[in-house]
Amino acid sequence: MPQTPRILIADDNAANRELLEAYLANIDCEVEMAVDGADTLAKVASFQPDLILLDVMMPKMNGFEVCRKVKGDPVTAKIMVLMVTALSELGDIERAVAAGTDDFLSKPFNRIELDKRVGNMLKLKDTTDELERLRQYIQAMEE
Repeated sequence: MPQTPRILIADDNAANRELLEAYLANIDCEVEMAVDGADTLAKVASFQPDLILLDVMMPKMNGFEVCRKVKGDPVTAKIMVLMVTALSELGDIERAVAAGTDDFLSKPFNRIELDKRVGNMLKLKDTTDELERLRQYIQAMEE
């Protein structure tokens, strides 16, 4: 049985963090908050989230840089990243994809869309993790 999913909300705006946390209230998950890019990377290491809701415009390191670091590290590369940002130009979306984001949600967003995307991303993460466990089991059986 999968463990309770962990979601890291990374946004420098306290009101945005609180809104995202309130919107996630009907999802069975553990939530942690990060206030800037450096704090996000520290919380990734300590909290080990399954999903990061990542703002782009943050101090100390923007969301694009954070995403590149998370996705570039083999230890954290499988963490799902949903960029939640006011940036919505095509160039911003291309930068998010180039940084390795798994999905992109423009502010202002609605609760239903956020719930559905978070739910889908957590299901995908759970399925991917289970597939990896099965792969390791089969490999062990072959050896």
